[in-house]
Amino acid sequence: MSSRITLLPDHVANQIAAGEVIQRPASVAKELLENAVDAGANSIQLIIKDAGKTLIQVIDNGIGMDSTDIRLAFERHATSKIKVAEDLFDLATKGFRGEALASIAAIAHVETHTKTENDEVSHCLKIEGSKVVEQTISTQPQGTSIAVKRLFYNIPARRNFLKSDTVELRHVIDEFHRVALAHPEIKFTFYNNGSELFDLPVDSLRKRIATVFGAKWENQLVPVEEKTSLVGLNGFIVKPIFAKKTRGQQFFFVNNRFIKSPFLHHAVTSAFEGLIKPGFHPGYFLYLIVDPKSIDINIHPTKTEVKFEEEQNLYAIIRASVKHSLGVFQVAPPLDFDKDPTMDLPYAYKNRTPNLPPIEVDSSFNPFKGEGNLFAKKIAPPAQWESLFTENIVEPPIEETLMPLLDVPQASRVFQLFSKYIVCPLKSQLLLINQTRAHQRILYERFLNAITNRKGQSQQLLFPQTMTLSPLQLEHFKQLHDIIEDLGFQVNLLGQQLEISGAPISCPVSKVTNTLETLLEEIDESSDSHFSQADQIAKALAKALAIKTGDVLQQEEQQALIDDFFGCKETVVSPFNRQIFITLDKTELDKKLNG
Repeated sequence: MSSRITLLPDHVANQIAAGEVIQRPASVAKELLENAVDAGANSIQLIIKDAGKTLIQVIDNGIGMDSTDIRLAFERHATSKIKVAEDLFDLATKGFRGEALASIAAIAHVETHTKTENDEVSHCLKIEGSKVVEQTISTQPQGTSIAVKRLFYNIPARRNFLKSDTVELRHVIDEFHRVALAHPEIKFTFYNNGSELFDLPVDSLRKRIATVFGAKWENQLVPVEEKTSLVGLNGFIVKPIFAKKTRGQQFFFVNNRFIKSPFLHHAVTSAFEGLIKPGFHPGYFLYLIVDPKSIDINIHPTKTEVKFEEEQNLYAIIRASVKHSLGVFQVAPPLDFDKDPTMDLPYAYKNRTPNLPPIEVDSSFNPFKGEGNLFAKKIAPPAQWESLFTENIVEPPIEETLMPLLDVPQASRVFQLFSKYIVCPLKSQLLLINQTRAHQRILYERFLNAITNRKGQSQQLLFPQTMTLSPLQLEHFKQLHDIIEDLGFQVNLLGQQLEISGAPISCPVSKVTNTLETLLEEIDESSDSHFSQADQIAKALAKALAIKTGDVLQQEEQQALIDDFFGCKETVVSPFNRQIFITLDKTELDKKLNG
């Protein structure tokens, strides 16, 4: 009888292992970037094509490898980071399992060039599906260049599960952010399809954050710093006023490694309690330095989940430190000594001496004399002011004051309750409408119709507005350009400056730039479908621009909202599946009032 249990061939075992470590192009970028950091590089380039599906290349100026190490690096469980099992609990590097390069080589074509300081020439190694196809000498500068091509070429099923280039690029950018934010002392550049996305020079952490996410972030950050025997904590939290409805700017780093920790995240959010609205998420960039022996980072193949020995104490320290920083900020905003004071003035005015304004005094002016007496004109004599309280007052007849609500003329039948509901009497019912949800439904259908029919109505801005796009916003704008114009925005891109000359008629002028920022930062691009993307954008705009609870509406505005609402195709639920209105029957009211 033949045995049913057999040993898997090496290439199959490698492909299975790769599935745990390499899930998408972003996984490759993460592993290569971390290896470059561990190699001691102070300048790292990331180059991708087609969101990493065609090419992912990382070039560094680190210590490099010799001809022997370059072969061993691609063997399974080959590593320079650990020698014995105990080393797993005393790690200061990022990569240590010895699985990443072997896993990448099993599912792609890999070309590596590397040179050490002592080598006269560099070494080149080409691998395809775990098989070495060529090893030669090349002429490259000190450091390592690894190019990963045709990812998942031998696993078509895995390749078919990849998302659109837009979605995959977003994942690569996320991984790039995590490494770049952990190491502001390293210069990073990032190219996608030949275009530069990021150029991050060596800088302070505050400047690095602002360079990654946009210059406006520099003034949104509040420093956090604490040092105890258990942990050294530093970094920044984002001012409560800039909290967002979507997650994305929450970063925890432990010993310069990005981690995810719902438990520690709760420590931060609890410190913000009472300072941000429900449903909003605080932003933070917090860096923890702990004894490597007190954590276990080997509990997941991606190494983003960490187990702490003193988790409860860490929770208390982080929460207290964040609350302290928020308290200091509320009393006196922190001073930024790194800020360039010349940025406060236009360049042409930097060295200009201000002119004193001329002062003109009319020495003959007397407000209590003659025609200049302002008060004499404003105050009427007693006989006249008494009439202000008696004239033009008409008391309605008693029968008119007792007129039932249902008999009031149409213009007065609608009224606002608690600055939240619109109340409208019908023939035998009372209709209570949530004004926010009704307006969301109106705007959602308008925007969705504008996108699908490409007939968005636009209003010209008297003064064009401009906004500077971050690299990520710029990529999103390129993807959403047609939809943005279909909505009614009239825009012109000049480098990274977006000039806005027109906006949808439903968008107030004061909200134009904020609305566009919402679209470019908070849209989830997980779907490839144009309709799904249009649906997301219409919902985001409806939520951003709808009337809010607390907004007081005039009589005409209330009536217009009712008319527009009952012109919608769907009137039962909002775009977010929330009930819009309820009705109270006259018989139900009679029972409550008459017992």
